[in-house]
Amino acid sequence: MTDAPATPEKRYGTAGDYVQLLKPRIMMLVVFTAVAGLIAATGVTGQSMNPLMAAIAVLAVALGSGAAGAINMWYDSDIDLVMTRTSTRPIPSGAVPREEAIALGMIMSGVSVLLMWLASNWLAAGLLAFSIFYYGVIYTMWLKRSTPQNIVIGGGAGAFPPVIGWAAVTGNTPLDAWILFAITFFWTPPHFWALSLLAHSEYEKAGVPMLPVTHGAKATRLQMLVYTIVLAAVSMTPLVTGLGGWIYGVVTGVLNLAFLYFAVRVWRSHAGDNGAPGADQKLARSMFLFSILYLFLVFAALIVEHAAGLHFPVGGL
Repeated sequence: MTDAPATPEKRYGTAGDYVQLLKPRIMMLVVFTAVAGLIAATGVTGQSMNPLMAAIAVLAVALGSGAAGAINMWYDSDIDLVMTRTSTRPIPSGAVPREEAIALGMIMSGVSVLLMWLASNWLAAGLLAFSIFYYGVIYTMWLKRSTPQNIVIGGGAGAFPPVIGWAAVTGNTPLDAWILFAITFFWTPPHFWALSLLAHSEYEKAGVPMLPVTHGAKATRLQMLVYTIVLAAVSMTPLVTGLGGWIYGVVTGVLNLAFLYFAVRVWRSHAGDNGAPGADQKLARSMFLFSILYLFLVFAALIVEHAAGLHFPVGGL
């Protein structure tokens, strides 16, 4: 871990500080994709969960996401203090002691896995446990500070929720579940690198080898385009397996065109370069914000189809 430049002054933490420790914005997206996996599994297989058990399983995913966030903030508190963007987080601001953050993360990890096991099955609980370990240890403690491919490989942590939701219902993880994993996995690099283009100087100051720092903004913009093209192809595979129907196909097709439009424009811009025009920087920010909407609407289309009885397959293997 890097040395923090100063010790933050102690202040009293509020309930809001402890909520922020759990990374609630990431938690909401994690829970949403897990619910999508749960509902899609019910629609495809005809199997279902008791509503109460399903709600507990979703709660377990939320707690697991929050636990991983707390572990991440505990370990990254030194670099968070260095970067302006993260210096006001609960630990670097002095609101929450590091030992409380790690204790909260470990306790929530155990509770979330236990709840998932009691509400569903050992496979879903095991996948949840591994996803927490993946984000908290493999990504946070190893990949983030050691390789510019940190986001690519580490993206697997955030791709597990729909698989966990599927496993909670069926007790297995077929091809369709892993397609949902792949969509989130290939979405992560263009999503996060768009933000990294804007904050590359912060990462460089903190010694974090993000791709714009190690390979430059131009190479990053090209990689964003490549991953967006791959994502567009992967996101249409549910039409082949029958997981996605006409609604999903139309919604995702339009979203892919919009995402590719952003990726091409960012690729042709100077976003992330030193002295880049404000319009180019704004374009990278717009792509980052759109990427969040993209993932939400892709999974929302699946939820609508399978929850509302509007799933009309285009084809099937």
